[in-house]
Amino acid sequence: MAVDSDGPARTGGTGVVPGRLVSGAGWGAVATVLMSVVMLFGMLTGVAPLPNPVPVALVARTVGALPQPVLVGLAVLAHLAYGAVAAAVLAGLVRRVSVWIGLGYGVLLWGLLGLVWLPYLSWGLFGIAVTPRIAVATLLPHLVYGLTLGLVLDRHHAPRRRTTGIGGEAR
Repeated sequence: MAVDSDGPARTGGTGVVPGRLVSGAGWGAVATVLMSVVMLFGMLTGVAPLPNPVPVALVARTVGALPQPVLVGLAVLAHLAYGAVAAAVLAGLVRRVSVWIGLGYGVLLWGLLGLVWLPYLSWGLFGIAVTPRIAVATLLPHLVYGLTLGLVLDRHHAPRRRTTGIGGEAR
């Protein structure tokens, strides 16, 4: 029977490895880019009936009227930062991120969007004040985000040692 080692020692008694947070943030930014591509593709094809990309709408609502290039630039930075921080939190809280945990985390973040951010935009819970299709249109990119994290987050750390559990011989 094979047993995975725990990998590097945890630091400071907190259970958090600083490199893991950095890795989580980096992969979170990558996952955010991928989910943004899905969102923009959905908007361009009409599949996602969003009045505006959600990050652009949030920045506009929060800071007010800005020139379009500034607004879009701030929205891109805010979305990348949000995705990076969210993934760093996942990496810090969950010892081993699987595809299922990543997908679940994507759904959790989608729930946060639907219950907090879309109502903040006056779009209603999950965007239903605009159209119920927004709920599904925002779920898919969040699943892409979570799937990406589930696929890559724990696959790019130092290889885990495998032992047989009998005599401690490494495979």
